[in-house]
Amino acid sequence: MTVLSVNLNKIAVLRNARGGTEPDLAMAANTCIAAGCGGITVHPRPDRRHVTAEDVAMLAELTRGRVEFNIEGNPFAPSRPGYPGFVELVRQAKPAQATLVPDADGQLTSDHGFDLARDVDRLAPLVATLNEIGCRVSLFVDAGTSEGFDAARAIGVARVELYTGPYAQAFATGDATGELARCAETTRHARAAGLAVNAGHDLDQKNLGTFKHAIPDLAEVSIGHALISEALYDGLDLTVRNYLEILG
Repeated sequence: MTVLSVNLNKIAVLRNARGGTEPDLAMAANTCIAAGCGGITVHPRPDRRHVTAEDVAMLAELTRGRVEFNIEGNPFAPSRPGYPGFVELVRQAKPAQATLVPDADGQLTSDHGFDLARDVDRLAPLVATLNEIGCRVSLFVDAGTSEGFDAARAIGVARVELYTGPYAQAFATGDATGELARCAETTRHARAAGLAVNAGHDLDQKNLGTFKHAIPDLAEVSIGHALISEALYDGLDLTVRNYLEILG
Protein backbone atom coordinates (compact mmCIF):
# COMPACT_ATOMS: atom_id res chain seq x y z
CA MET A 1 0.00 0.00 0.00
CA THR A 2 1.37 3.40 -0.98
CA VAL A 3 1.07 5.95 1.82
CA LEU A 4 -0.35 9.39 0.99
CA SER A 5 1.49 12.09 2.92
CA VAL A 6 -0.16 15.50 2.59
CA ASN A 7 2.19 18.49 2.42
CA LEU A 8 0.64 21.43 4.31
CA ASN A 9 3.03 24.17 3.18
CA LYS A 10 0.39 25.91 1.05
CA ILE A 11 -2.00 26.15 4.00
CA ALA A 12 0.72 28.02 5.87
CA VAL A 13 1.42 30.25 2.84
CA LEU A 14 -2.22 31.37 2.80
CA ARG A 15 -2.21 31.98 6.56
CA ASN A 16 1.02 33.98 6.42
CA ALA A 17 -0.23 36.12 3.53
CA ARG A 18 -2.80 37.69 5.85
CA GLY A 19 -1.27 37.10 9.28
CA GLY A 20 -3.13 35.62 12.20
CA THR A 21 -4.16 31.99 12.46
CA GLU A 22 -6.47 31.34 9.49
CA PRO A 23 -6.54 28.98 7.74
CA ASP A 24 -5.75 26.85 10.75
CA LEU A 25 -2.88 24.42 10.15
CA ALA A 26 -3.96 22.07 12.93
CA MET A 27 -7.52 21.90 11.58
CA ALA A 28 -6.17 21.16 8.10
CA ALA A 29 -3.94 18.37 9.44
CA ASN A 30 -6.80 16.85 11.45
CA THR A 31 -9.08 16.97 8.40
CA CYS A 32 -6.51 15.14 6.26
CA ILE A 33 -5.92 12.52 8.96
CA ALA A 34 -9.66 11.97 9.44
CA ALA A 35 -9.99 11.48 5.67
CA GLY A 36 -7.45 8.67 5.85
CA CYS A 37 -4.06 10.03 4.84
CA GLY A 38 -1.09 8.14 6.24
CA GLY A 39 1.23 11.05 6.77
CA ILE A 40 1.71 14.79 7.09
CA THR A 41 4.65 16.48 5.36
CA VAL A 42 6.14 19.94 5.87
CA HIS A 43 9.12 21.68 4.31
CA PRO A 44 10.03 24.57 6.63
CA ARG A 45 12.45 27.01 5.05
CA PRO A 46 14.83 29.34 6.88
CA ASP A 47 12.99 32.47 5.71
CA ARG A 48 9.75 31.25 7.39
CA ARG A 49 7.68 32.06 4.31
CA HIS A 50 5.29 29.18 5.02
CA VAL A 51 5.63 26.47 7.71
CA THR A 52 7.59 27.74 10.72
CA ALA A 53 9.54 26.06 13.47
CA GLU A 54 6.57 26.64 15.78
CA ASP A 55 4.29 24.89 13.29
CA VAL A 56 6.67 21.94 13.20
CA ALA A 57 6.51 21.57 16.98
CA MET A 58 2.70 21.71 16.94
CA LEU A 59 2.36 19.18 14.11
CA ALA A 60 4.87 16.83 15.74
CA GLU A 61 2.55 16.55 18.74
CA LEU A 62 -0.63 16.45 16.65
CA THR A 63 0.57 13.56 14.47
CA ARG A 64 2.33 11.51 17.15
CA GLY A 65 0.80 8.03 17.39
CA ARG A 66 -1.65 8.80 14.58
CA VAL A 67 0.20 9.16 11.25
CA GLU A 68 3.78 9.56 10.13
CA PHE A 69 5.32 13.02 10.27
CA ASN A 70 7.82 13.89 7.52
CA ILE A 71 10.07 16.94 7.65
CA GLU A 72 11.79 17.96 4.41
CA GLY A 73 14.66 20.38 4.06
CA ASN A 74 18.24 21.18 3.29
CA PRO A 75 20.33 19.39 5.93
CA PHE A 76 23.15 21.90 5.48
CA ALA A 77 20.96 24.93 6.26
CA PRO A 78 22.47 26.63 9.32
CA SER A 79 20.56 28.11 12.22
CA ARG A 80 19.41 31.74 12.26
CA PRO A 81 16.76 33.76 14.12
CA GLY A 82 13.46 31.89 13.91
CA TYR A 83 15.04 28.78 12.38
CA PRO A 84 17.17 26.44 14.49
CA GLY A 85 18.73 24.61 11.53
CA PHE A 86 17.36 21.50 9.85
CA VAL A 87 19.06 18.89 12.02
CA GLU A 88 18.10 20.67 15.24
CA LEU A 89 14.52 21.01 14.02
CA VAL A 90 14.42 17.25 13.46
CA ARG A 91 16.03 16.63 16.84
CA GLN A 92 13.27 18.64 18.54
CA ALA A 93 10.33 17.18 16.56
CA LYS A 94 11.53 13.57 16.18
CA PRO A 95 9.54 12.88 12.99
CA ALA A 96 9.15 9.42 11.52
CA GLN A 97 11.03 10.56 8.44
CA ALA A 98 13.51 13.26 7.48
CA THR A 99 13.70 13.92 3.75
CA LEU A 100 16.91 15.66 2.73
CA VAL A 101 16.62 18.08 -0.20
CA PRO A 102 19.45 20.14 -1.76
CA ASP A 103 17.54 23.44 -1.73
CA ALA A 104 19.19 26.85 -1.71
CA ASP A 105 17.81 29.29 0.87
CA GLY A 106 15.91 31.47 -1.59
CA GLN A 107 14.71 28.70 -3.87
CA LEU A 108 11.02 28.98 -4.72
CA THR A 109 10.46 25.23 -4.67
CA SER A 110 12.48 22.02 -4.89
CA ASP A 111 13.64 21.39 -8.45
CA HIS A 112 16.48 18.86 -8.33
CA GLY A 113 17.84 16.00 -6.28
CA PHE A 114 21.21 15.06 -4.83
CA ASP A 115 24.02 13.73 -6.99
CA LEU A 116 24.56 10.60 -4.94
CA ALA A 117 27.94 9.74 -6.46
CA ARG A 118 29.19 13.18 -5.46
CA ASP A 119 27.25 13.96 -2.29
CA VAL A 120 27.20 10.74 -0.24
CA ASP A 121 30.43 11.41 1.67
CA ARG A 122 29.25 14.88 2.63
CA LEU A 123 25.86 13.56 3.71
CA ALA A 124 27.22 10.63 5.74
CA PRO A 125 27.70 12.38 9.12
CA LEU A 126 24.30 14.09 8.88
CA VAL A 127 22.55 10.84 8.01
CA ALA A 128 24.25 9.19 10.98
CA THR A 129 23.05 11.96 13.29
CA LEU A 130 19.47 11.72 12.00
CA ASN A 131 19.48 7.96 12.45
CA GLU A 132 20.68 8.43 16.03
CA ILE A 133 17.75 10.79 16.62
CA GLY A 134 15.53 7.91 15.55
CA CYS A 135 14.04 8.93 12.23
CA ARG A 136 14.12 7.26 8.84
CA VAL A 137 16.21 9.15 6.28
CA SER A 138 15.15 9.71 2.68
CA LEU A 139 17.14 11.53 -0.03
CA PHE A 140 15.59 13.56 -2.84
CA VAL A 141 16.93 12.26 -6.17
CA ASP A 142 16.38 12.91 -9.86
CA ALA A 143 14.82 10.38 -12.20
CA GLY A 144 17.63 8.94 -14.28
CA THR A 145 19.92 8.45 -11.29
CA SER A 146 21.63 5.08 -11.61
CA GLU A 147 24.69 5.33 -9.34
CA GLY A 148 25.26 5.89 -5.66
CA PHE A 149 22.36 3.89 -4.24
CA ASP A 150 24.57 1.22 -2.66
CA ALA A 151 26.70 3.94 -1.09
CA ALA A 152 23.59 5.72 0.20
CA ARG A 153 22.34 2.51 1.78
CA ALA A 154 25.75 1.94 3.36
CA ILE A 155 25.65 5.30 5.20
CA GLY A 156 22.19 4.58 6.66
CA VAL A 157 19.78 6.01 4.11
CA ALA A 158 16.52 4.00 4.06
CA ARG A 159 14.64 5.61 1.17
CA VAL A 160 14.94 7.91 -1.80
CA GLU A 161 12.25 10.27 -3.05
CA LEU A 162 11.94 10.60 -6.81
CA TYR A 163 11.64 14.18 -8.04
CA THR A 164 8.60 13.87 -10.30
CA GLY A 165 8.44 17.43 -11.68
CA PRO A 166 9.74 16.47 -15.15
CA TYR A 167 7.30 13.54 -15.31
CA ALA A 168 4.38 15.84 -14.48
CA GLN A 169 5.47 18.37 -17.12
CA ALA A 170 5.78 15.62 -19.73
CA PHE A 171 2.38 14.20 -18.77
CA ALA A 172 0.80 17.63 -19.26
CA THR A 173 2.17 17.77 -22.83
CA GLY A 174 0.67 14.37 -23.64
CA ASP A 175 3.78 12.20 -23.79
CA ALA A 176 5.19 11.03 -20.46
CA THR A 177 6.55 7.72 -21.76
CA GLY A 178 10.21 8.68 -21.56
CA GLU A 179 10.05 10.32 -18.14
CA LEU A 180 7.96 7.48 -16.76
CA ALA A 181 10.57 4.99 -17.98
CA ARG A 182 13.31 7.03 -16.30
CA CYS A 183 11.40 6.99 -13.02
CA ALA A 184 10.79 3.25 -13.25
CA GLU A 185 14.44 2.52 -14.06
CA THR A 186 15.66 4.66 -11.15
CA THR A 187 13.24 2.82 -8.87
CA ARG A 188 14.69 -0.51 -9.99
CA HIS A 189 18.24 0.64 -9.19
CA ALA A 190 17.16 1.94 -5.76
CA ARG A 191 15.20 -1.18 -4.87
CA ALA A 192 18.13 -3.38 -5.93
CA ALA A 193 20.25 -1.53 -3.37
CA GLY A 194 17.70 -2.20 -0.63
CA LEU A 195 16.13 1.27 -0.62
CA ALA A 196 12.39 1.94 -0.53
CA VAL A 197 11.13 4.59 -2.95
CA ASN A 198 8.95 7.63 -2.31
CA ALA A 199 7.86 10.16 -4.91
CA GLY A 200 6.75 13.77 -4.99
CA HIS A 201 6.45 17.09 -6.78
CA ASP A 202 3.65 18.16 -9.12
CA LEU A 203 1.79 14.88 -8.79
CA ASP A 204 -1.97 15.40 -9.06
CA GLN A 205 -5.21 13.51 -9.61
CA LYS A 206 -4.67 13.46 -13.38
CA ASN A 207 -1.15 12.03 -13.48
CA LEU A 208 -0.89 10.00 -10.26
CA GLY A 209 -2.75 6.91 -11.48
CA THR A 210 -0.45 6.44 -14.47
CA PHE A 211 2.59 6.91 -12.27
CA LYS A 212 1.38 4.44 -9.66
CA HIS A 213 0.54 1.87 -12.33
CA ALA A 214 4.09 2.08 -13.71
CA ILE A 215 5.70 1.92 -10.25
CA PRO A 216 3.32 -0.15 -8.09
CA ASP A 217 5.75 -0.65 -5.20
CA LEU A 218 5.96 3.02 -4.21
CA ALA A 219 6.25 3.37 -0.45
CA GLU A 220 4.90 6.92 -0.25
CA VAL A 221 3.78 9.88 -2.31
CA SER A 222 4.02 13.38 -0.87
CA ILE A 223 1.55 15.80 -2.44
CA GLY A 224 0.87 19.38 -1.45
CA HIS A 225 0.45 22.10 -4.06
CA ALA A 226 -1.93 20.23 -6.35
CA LEU A 227 -3.91 18.67 -3.52
CA ILE A 228 -4.48 21.99 -1.75
CA SER A 229 -5.34 23.67 -5.07
CA GLU A 230 -7.90 20.98 -5.91
CA ALA A 231 -9.31 21.21 -2.41
CA LEU A 232 -10.32 24.82 -3.09
CA TYR A 233 -12.97 23.45 -5.44
CA ASP A 234 -13.89 20.08 -3.93
CA GLY A 235 -13.05 20.43 -0.24
CA LEU A 236 -10.08 19.03 1.65
CA ASP A 237 -11.74 15.87 2.97
CA LEU A 238 -13.05 14.77 -0.45
CA THR A 239 -9.78 15.62 -2.20
CA VAL A 240 -7.74 13.47 0.19
CA ARG A 241 -10.21 10.62 -0.29
CA ASN A 242 -9.95 10.98 -4.07
CA TYR A 243 -6.17 10.58 -3.88
CA LEU A 244 -6.50 7.54 -1.67
CA GLU A 245 -8.87 5.98 -4.19
CA ILE A 246 -6.33 6.56 -6.98
CA LEU A 247 -3.61 4.92 -4.90
CA GLY A 248 -5.95 2.04 -4.29
